[in-house]
Amino acid sequence: MGKLGFFLREDTALGDGKRWIVVAPTAAGAGLLLARAAGPGQQARIGNQTGGRVAFFLETSDFAADHARMAAAGVRFLEAPRHEPYGDVAVFEDLYGNRWDLIGPT
Repeated sequence: MGKLGFFLREDTALGDGKRWIVVAPTAAGAGLLLARAAGPGQQARIGNQTGGRVAFFLETSDFAADHARMAAAGVRFLEAPRHEPYGDVAVFEDLYGNRWDLIGPT
């Protein structure tokens, strides 16, 4: 498990330097498939695939505990937690500059 507490669910070599990597916040259920950028055009977009907007949303049932654990592990939060009509939220960046919302729904 890394800083986000995700599990590596699959890491399969596909040949030609390609891999099928699936990570998830739990050992079962939905996962996130990761792909390496292929070529200079894709590499130039790493960390900016969404033009600076939040790309991913990580929902938690214990916002305060998960925020504290992630911050202690070195996750870079871009703001202090705030409360919105839909719940508690804080934006953080992954290793490549992609923005995520940590959300504790109301």
